[in-house]
Amino acid sequence: MYLCTQNYNEKMARDEQLKMQWEEVVQLLSNRFADGDTLDLDAIIYLIGLQELGQLHRRFKKDEKLNLMHIAICRLLEPYGYYKFDYFDDDGWPHYTVVEQLPPLKAGEQSVLMKEAIVQYFVEKEVIN
Repeated sequence: MYLCTQNYNEKMARDEQLKMQWEEVVQLLSNRFADGDTLDLDAIIYLIGLQELGQLHRRFKKDEKLNLMHIAICRLLEPYGYYKFDYFDDDGWPHYTVVEQLPPLKAGEQSVLMKEAIVQYFVEKEVIN
């Protein structure tokens, strides 16, 4: 019984840490890029795509905005072994290859995975602890 309780407590501690770190990321980015309005998950993914592309001072068409989000998702899930960076094209856009298909996830599970990956991204970039 003790082992089950210990594993449960460790999971709860990790969940609480993720929640606090996620809120830190949201607050930081919202204050910096949305005049304090709260950014949602998609907006944060878009900002990461902009960062990864590095072309911050230009306007993007609708399909390019979707591509920016795709870049971000690939970059965020690369450490999990789902994607691998392949190359930059002539326009400077990064391209990734699928290494392993994502398992079927419910919407809530997808959200948690992306939040976890985003938090890890900002920890790696030393933006948060």
